[in-house]
Amino acid sequence: MTPRVLGEAAGLLFLWKPPGMTVFPSRGAQGAGPSLLEALLTLAPEQGRAPWPPGYEGGIAHRLDNGTSGLVVVARDPDTLAGVRADLAARRIEKTYRFVTDRTVAWDTHVAAVAIGHDRRRKGRMVPRRGERTPHRGRWYEAETLFRRSGPWTWEARIRTGVTHQVRLHAAWVGLALLGDRPYGGHPFPPGVLAVLADSSPPFLLHHVSDSGPGWESPVAPPPPSWEAAVGRLDSPQG
Repeated sequence: MTPRVLGEAAGLLFLWKPPGMTVFPSRGAQGAGPSLLEALLTLAPEQGRAPWPPGYEGGIAHRLDNGTSGLVVVARDPDTLAGVRADLAARRIEKTYRFVTDRTVAWDTHVAAVAIGHDRRRKGRMVPRRGERTPHRGRWYEAETLFRRSGPWTWEARIRTGVTHQVRLHAAWVGLALLGDRPYGGHPFPPGVLAVLADSSPPFLLHHVSDSGPGWESPVAPPPPSWEAAVGRLDSPQG
C-alpha cells in the first residue's frame, strides 16, 4: 500500500495514508521506513518550495498516529494553511473516523465529553479525567466525541476537537476499546484477523474517513483493503 492523492478542493490537497507510515520522518530512527512527507514531495514536488512553518513541512495541516490510516489534509500555500490551522483551533472542522472493536454495548449512538491529559508516568499515553485528583501531567484538554454504530463490529467517531489519542481513549472510556489497541485495553487480534492484516500489521484498526470545513468537504478515504477481510473474520466462529 502506498500513499496517493484523493483529490483537491479550495486550495487543499487530500492524501491517503497507509497504516504503519509516519506523517513526518522519524528523527534518529535507524532503518525507519518512508514518511508521508517524502511521498507527498514525490507526488507534488511543488509542495517543497513554499516557506512552511516548522512542524507543517510540505503544507501538511495535521498528523495521524502511525497506526492510523486514511485522510491527511495538505494546504497548497501558507495562507491556506494558516486558515486551516485557525479553523481547527476554533473547532470549525469536523473529522470523521471509523474503527473496529470486538466489544458490544447496548446503544447505537453516544457522546463522550471527557477531558484528556498526558499520563504522568507513561510517555506517549493519555488519560481521561476521572475526577479532580486524576494523576496527569500538564493541562487538561477538553474533548468531545460522537460515536455512531455503523456495523456489528465497526463504529463511526466524529470529532471537532483534536486531542492526542482522542478517539482511541474515548472509545475505551465508553466500552468500545479498539481491537488490537493494547495500551487502552483493547483485546489482541484473534489469529484469523491477524492473518489477513499481515500486509500492514497495524497495532489497531482506526481509519480517518473524511473532513469538512468552512466552504469545503474532503473526498471519502476508503479503508485499507484488508479491513473488510478482518471484519469478516470477526463474524466467523474462529475469529
